[in-house]
Amino acid sequence: MKKEASSTLGFVPQKDIVYNKLLPYEDKLDEESNGILAQIKGNLGRAVQLREIWPGVLFWTRKLSTYIRLYGRKFSKEDHVLFIKLLYELVTIPRLEISMMQGFARLLISLLKKKELLSRDDLELPWRPLYELQDRILYSKTEHLGLNWFPSSVENVLRTLVKSCRPYFPESATQEMLDEWRPLLCPFDVTMQKAIGYFELFLPTTLPPELHHKGFKLWFDELISLWVSVQNLPSWEVHLVSLFARLANDNIGYIDWDPYIPKIFTRILRSFNLPVGSSQILVSRYVTNAYDVNHVVTWVTAMLGGPSKQAQTQLSGLFNSITSFFHPSNHGRWLMKLMKLLQRLPASVVRRLHRERYRKPTWLAPVPESHRLTEQDIADFVESMKQPVLLAMFSKTGSLDAAQALQNLALLRPDLVIPPVLEKTYPALETLTEPHQLTATLSCMIGVARSLVTGGQGFAEGPTHVLPLLMRALPGVDPNDFSKCMITFQFIATFVTLVPLVDCSSVVHERNDLTEVERELCSASAEFEDFVLQFMDRCFALIDSSTLEQTREEMETEKMTHLESLVELGLSSTFSTILTQCSKEIFQVALEKVFIYATTNIFETRVAGRMVADMCRAAAKCHAEESLKLFVPHCCNAITQLMANEEVLNEEELDKELLWNLQLLSEVTRVDGDQLLRYSTQLVQILQLTLHLKCKQGYSLACNLLYHTLRSSALIYPKEYCSVPGGFQEPVQDYLPIKDWGRPGDLWNLKIQWHVPDGEETAFVFYVLDLLLQPELQKLQRYAQGEQDMSRDDVLQSLSIVHHCLLGAGNLMPPLCGEPVSELVHSMVQLHETNLYTGVDYDLSRENYREAICRVMRMLLHHTLEHSEDDTKSLFSIIKIINDLLHFKGSHKHEFDSRWKSFSLVKKSMENRLLGSKQHIRALLIDRVMLQHELRNLTVEGCDYLNVHQDLMRDLLRLSTSTYSQVRSKAQSVLFSALSTYNFCCRDLIPRVLEFLEPSRSDVTQQQFKGALYCLLGNHIGVCLANLQYWDCIALTWPAIVRSGLSPSMSLEKPSVVRLFDDLADKIHRQYETIGIDFTIPESCLAVALEILNSSDPVPCLTPASQEEEQEGIQRQEEKNQASVQNYEKLVQDLLDCIYNSNMPWKFEHIAIGFLSLMLRDDHPLPAPSVQFFVESLNHDSLSVRKVAISAVAGILKQLKRPHKKVPVSPYDIYGDKKVDVLLAGDRPDNQWLQYDSRRLPRSQQDWEECCFIEKTHWGYYTWPRKLMLYAPPEEQPKQGLSREEMTERERIIYDHFSDPVFIDQLIQFLSLEDRKGKDKFSPRRFCLFKGLFRNFDDAFLPMLRPHMERLARDSHESTQRCVAEIISGLIRGSKHWSYSKVEKLWALLCPLLRTALSNITVETYADWGTCIATACESRDPRKLHWLFEMLMESPVNGEGGSFVDACRLYVLQGGLAQQEWRVPELLHRLLQYLEPKLTQVYKNVRERIGSVLTYIFMIDVNLPHTQPTTSPRISEFTERILARLKPLIEGDEEIQNHVLEDNTEGDQDERTQAIKLLKTVLKWLMTSAGRSFSSAVPEQLQLLPLLFKIAPVENDDSYDELKQDAKTCLSLMSQGLLYPDQIPQVLSTLQEIAGSSSWHARYTVLTYLQIMVFYNLFTFRSDPKSVNDVRALVLRLLEDEQLEVREMAATTLSGFLQCNFLTMDAPMQAHFEALCKTRLPKKRRRELGSVVDTIPSSDLVRRHAGVLGLSACILSSPYDVPTWMPQILMDLSAHLNDTQPIEMTVKKTLSDFRRTHHDNWQEHKQQFTDDQLLVLTDLLVSPCYYA
Repeated sequence: MKKEASSTLGFVPQKDIVYNKLLPYEDKLDEESNGILAQIKGNLGRAVQLREIWPGVLFWTRKLSTYIRLYGRKFSKEDHVLFIKLLYELVTIPRLEISMMQGFARLLISLLKKKELLSRDDLELPWRPLYELQDRILYSKTEHLGLNWFPSSVENVLRTLVKSCRPYFPESATQEMLDEWRPLLCPFDVTMQKAIGYFELFLPTTLPPELHHKGFKLWFDELISLWVSVQNLPSWEVHLVSLFARLANDNIGYIDWDPYIPKIFTRILRSFNLPVGSSQILVSRYVTNAYDVNHVVTWVTAMLGGPSKQAQTQLSGLFNSITSFFHPSNHGRWLMKLMKLLQRLPASVVRRLHRERYRKPTWLAPVPESHRLTEQDIADFVESMKQPVLLAMFSKTGSLDAAQALQNLALLRPDLVIPPVLEKTYPALETLTEPHQLTATLSCMIGVARSLVTGGQGFAEGPTHVLPLLMRALPGVDPNDFSKCMITFQFIATFVTLVPLVDCSSVVHERNDLTEVERELCSASAEFEDFVLQFMDRCFALIDSSTLEQTREEMETEKMTHLESLVELGLSSTFSTILTQCSKEIFQVALEKVFIYATTNIFETRVAGRMVADMCRAAAKCHAEESLKLFVPHCCNAITQLMANEEVLNEEELDKELLWNLQLLSEVTRVDGDQLLRYSTQLVQILQLTLHLKCKQGYSLACNLLYHTLRSSALIYPKEYCSVPGGFQEPVQDYLPIKDWGRPGDLWNLKIQWHVPDGEETAFVFYVLDLLLQPELQKLQRYAQGEQDMSRDDVLQSLSIVHHCLLGAGNLMPPLCGEPVSELVHSMVQLHETNLYTGVDYDLSRENYREAICRVMRMLLHHTLEHSEDDTKSLFSIIKIINDLLHFKGSHKHEFDSRWKSFSLVKKSMENRLLGSKQHIRALLIDRVMLQHELRNLTVEGCDYLNVHQDLMRDLLRLSTSTYSQVRSKAQSVLFSALSTYNFCCRDLIPRVLEFLEPSRSDVTQQQFKGALYCLLGNHIGVCLANLQYWDCIALTWPAIVRSGLSPSMSLEKPSVVRLFDDLADKIHRQYETIGIDFTIPESCLAVALEILNSSDPVPCLTPASQEEEQEGIQRQEEKNQASVQNYEKLVQDLLDCIYNSNMPWKFEHIAIGFLSLMLRDDHPLPAPSVQFFVESLNHDSLSVRKVAISAVAGILKQLKRPHKKVPVSPYDIYGDKKVDVLLAGDRPDNQWLQYDSRRLPRSQQDWEECCFIEKTHWGYYTWPRKLMLYAPPEEQPKQGLSREEMTERERIIYDHFSDPVFIDQLIQFLSLEDRKGKDKFSPRRFCLFKGLFRNFDDAFLPMLRPHMERLARDSHESTQRCVAEIISGLIRGSKHWSYSKVEKLWALLCPLLRTALSNITVETYADWGTCIATACESRDPRKLHWLFEMLMESPVNGEGGSFVDACRLYVLQGGLAQQEWRVPELLHRLLQYLEPKLTQVYKNVRERIGSVLTYIFMIDVNLPHTQPTTSPRISEFTERILARLKPLIEGDEEIQNHVLEDNTEGDQDERTQAIKLLKTVLKWLMTSAGRSFSSAVPEQLQLLPLLFKIAPVENDDSYDELKQDAKTCLSLMSQGLLYPDQIPQVLSTLQEIAGSSSWHARYTVLTYLQIMVFYNLFTFRSDPKSVNDVRALVLRLLEDEQLEVREMAATTLSGFLQCNFLTMDAPMQAHFEALCKTRLPKKRRRELGSVVDTIPSSDLVRRHAGVLGLSACILSSPYDVPTWMPQILMDLSAHLNDTQPIEMTVKKTLSDFRRTHHDNWQEHKQQFTDDQLLVLTDLLVSPCYYA
């Protein structure tokens, strides 16, 4: 194919769409595509060279993306590379408008989509411009201030763009990226998220193996060790997982994952958040930061196979341990995740196998032989997934996930997967009582259909199941159960599509070369005829039960209900599939049957009639000749006879028989046009008879007949969809149909039989039009000119005929033509439409009926609007006709979309992902070719806007503003779809719409006013006229919307109008994106553009521009940029004029202010009058305006900010030593100078200037950046403290207002009002406002504000305190560049203020003060704020203001220190030293606060790789000191009660009481740190464990005191923690020690702890056999505990471990329990009366009970199946049914549980027992008779 193509094309296409080659007119396409491509290359290159980004470049890039949609990548490799380079240059233009950038990015993504087409040698793209683009948009410094408006979609577009470019980054990129982002890796900082996010997105992983040392080997060890050591799921861990998954997938076989596999699987299991045990407490961040299932699946798939097989072992382990969660009786929020895993994993393995075995080799490195999946690997994988998938079939979330999983598993190993599904399906087809079983199994069977029918590898007997399944499925066609009916239709259709229904039983005797299975199939195929006839009987029964009379008695409803229409669809498509696949003989029988049924009954035409007619149509479609022979003469005769009487024409209600025959005839004519021609005269006669019936139902059916007759003759379509080309007509002796079961279509040998209208058919179409359409048009024209009267019904009837003619023959009518509308836009390149050939050569000699219809319709429309505007039905009809005149060329967009959707669904349910490469069945491939034809038919974007279109659009606009709302809304939706079709037509319409809003016009009605507003608003998909992203458009529309408030037609009394304005304003705010002002194209694009212009094959249609043209282009670019700025300033001025207009209603004033706030930008300052307005609005009466003004002024201050110069500095010079090359993070000598040191604080002018301040907290923690940029010395910075004369105009406005005491008084008064009581929070907007003021104007306004601040600080009201907090935080952050003297004065003022404020702190305000201090300290060098820290450290807990004030002070201090992270070790040490004696706090709130502060103090003590031990406080030393103080509790043996009275009497409290108080605080600390820190300090926590076990209560009881509850919570949180392998032995030894404790509570709690800990670290435990043995020994030891509760808990724990396959039920264990069971019990002695009853159990009884419990645990561990060992154990247990208590209880409970869980599938489970065992069991399980 390729070589031939290149002769016409002149090049080898990269990858074109193959379906184009199968179209009937494919010979014309190469020439056409070359023409279009030459135009695109010429115009696009030229537009760039002439610097015309709009409209030129945008227009032609749009054409290029349409070209790709139509032809695929049909250009040469050279062109491909040039297009990519040009678009890359365009996307990365720095000041490009966002909407343009997104357009270019989307096109670039589709050019890069198929990465196999271009290798790294063909293309290299730099990474840095993309990073700068990402950084500028996603981490924008100005967006939060409202200076930039980005659309929400931009993030995804940018991500996809980087993903697409990633394979082509140069080989040096990895190292450059690491240098760029490593310095950001500070785990306590937000930059960590940013850096890891960038790593995940940018790092290339597809380098060839010889370059791996420049690729992942540079970072793999570093990042994986980071991942392995993080324990508490920080939010960036998800990005790491995604990166590793991608790395694994791209480099299978080059990375040894084995050492990490247990850790990987443990973390995967943890991230499902499955519930374990009864009293587990969920940690919320485990849920929010859990891994994405897609990444997990990719990673696991990539690790399978290879020599070690370790991943498969662990995967089997994973599924074994979670299988029981898939059982339908379990349900929870975790289920969705598990189902996703189930559905995606097989798909992913199929993808990998396809890549290894079937994919064409590309430039990407192949998987090495040693690591490819072997057959054994696949079998193991399928086995491990089989059990959970079979359970999930009946899940509560539906069977869809399981069906998709089975579809893929069946591709891998049909012999393992399909038999168990069949075993479930056959019984489900038999039962009537459980329909959900039927729907679930059938949907799974549909998934595996193709694998079953082809009988692939190792499953040859598959096809023999087809017939039994089909026959048994028939009862599912059941009128009473809708969902069952639908799934049955789908099931039958799926199987029949794959299997030709041909009776080939005769072959068995004639041929002897058949295999056993083939012989069986041949003889079975005799039943096909029977199946078809039975199916038809079922359908007839269904139809009989759903006639209109039966379902709806007296109600006359026109339409079918939704369900009925679905059944109709299912029925007709299934029946037509069956007939398509039938042999001629079976078809004949079926045809006669359906003919007799249809002609011997008379059906009502709404429900049953439609279904029967559909069945007849299906027959006619398959074999037109035979069917039409029967139906057409019959219907024609019947109709002619019934119409013989003249009166019939005028009857309102027609005879049922007549209607039915018409309906039948109208449906059977939807067939191949050649066959219809024979009956043309009869059909035309019938049409002449029936088109003018008075009865609406009658003439509608006649119109349908007209439509179908025309359509069948005029359109291009395939004639048949059989699964084998040419059907099954050959004799069975030469051709054996069973060989074709499940055969895919052959793309290169599809042999589609097209229907292409020939001369005869075209002539027939035009004959019908002349005969039937012409008179209607003449009649309507005479009526419109007032020469003839027509009733409304007649007009409607005529319009209906016109419309149906247009629909039927639309594709033979040439499009409307006329002159283009000029003067809309100016361009230096061509902007014309491209016409696609769609197989029709228009006959221009005939009358163009499209023009005729257009002419008459416009006359009629104007006549109707003037004389009878209330004839809305006719208007509806005219609107539809106008829509079709504009767009219709044979198919409608919405029909095409739904067909494309259903095509994708069918393709998905039947595709073979393993072999790939279009192995679809033939019918699907034909469908896809037809869709390709329709796509070409519907591609109408970028059409020329002609004057005839202009006329029609104006008519639509007139309709859109007419009197009746329904007419308006229908016309508007047609108008909106037309707007997006024609180039630049919006510019023509906007002025016409705005005329209706003009305040000076008094002749506009309210309806016109509303209609015009709706036209501006647009619908949810099309364009929104009010908000076109061009300056010249919004400069018109926005002021007009605001001014319409003065229009006399506007009334705010009408809620609908108010709502409209709200919607408009809301839509503009939602959709507005910052419009560019600078449209410059940089030089770098020109070189590529010239290359494109000078390329060949095809030669561009234009040559490069001359020097003069280029100069003109540059000049135009300048003019456009200036015009943009002028338009911008004019728009701002217009909006201001509206606001200052005193007559403007307040609502419109607010809308205008909203629009004005959108006009702030970061590249052009706001004009001074608007600055004045916003500053004055800070004191506006309305709260909402004040809020807008606060944001706006903060933005304006950002615009006015003077840039500060930065210079590069070497950190090593400051530290005074040379660079170290080892990677070391944390506190190193070379970053010590950054840290807070009270001996070296800058306390004088000179120190201040010499000190190197580093504001950002992350610099220096991990590594130093290449170039550390610091602020230059003050003399090089902009001048501070400007006088008023030195300021710009805008600065003066602000300065004057804020120096005015009256203005400030008013402002502070407004700011200290409360907004919503109890809901107000610290406002970041106000903070930005004050920060900007103090940053831009230094301390100029401080004297004015100082008295206010002092007054506010003394007032303890909530809103006043909040106001002063906002000012103070802004003040501290704004003083960043102040000189030392000013800063010193500032702190002299602030310290006393803060002291006052903190002593007045209240419940409502402590959070605000915390935010205030945290905000003030964010990104500031701690040495700059030393005054603040020293003041806060004075004495946070001094008991002066009571416990509450203490807690608040701690909170505030914690806010400041937490922002400083690792740079203040000295302060943290001082704080800890200060707090340690105070840990025995009495008050709960102070304890909680101290706990939280401790968490932050120790947060820096992390256990991460390459990290130095911290100089901040360390947990281990702290724990030692604590343990010493807790000694009295650890040694004492009595129970620890919370018997402390809450009073502070010193002295008489002994050590023990103090220790209890201390313990309470320590518990608070342990609880808060569980969710916050990065690594858990396991060794230290272990030392506290014995104590916690002692206290924690056993029962779930809320009335326990705080101490016990906390201990319990701590244990639950600690047990869920992630353990490193080396920590496991330590934990186990501690647990063993506690298991020997004297308190049974502690022993009991050990078991609950153990359950959760083992499950949450399952694979880490498993990878160490010694630990497994230790756990087993521990559980078995506790099984023999003297305390009954402990024994029972041990049994539960054991059964849990067995169930999740942590321990296995092996022979030694079984023997051990059986031996224990046989322990002899001592004989009961007769007691003397009155003696004390002996209650202590003897050790023998305990051991015997332990044995019974062990056996019971084994039985309960497999609740859903019966393993081989189970029957024997059940027998052993039953022997103990009459033992003493508690043994008897245990046995009874076990048996009842067994009965409950195995009851559902008892029929299957029974098979495992012998008859004797069953007898015993039945005895046990049936409860004994009550009377016996």
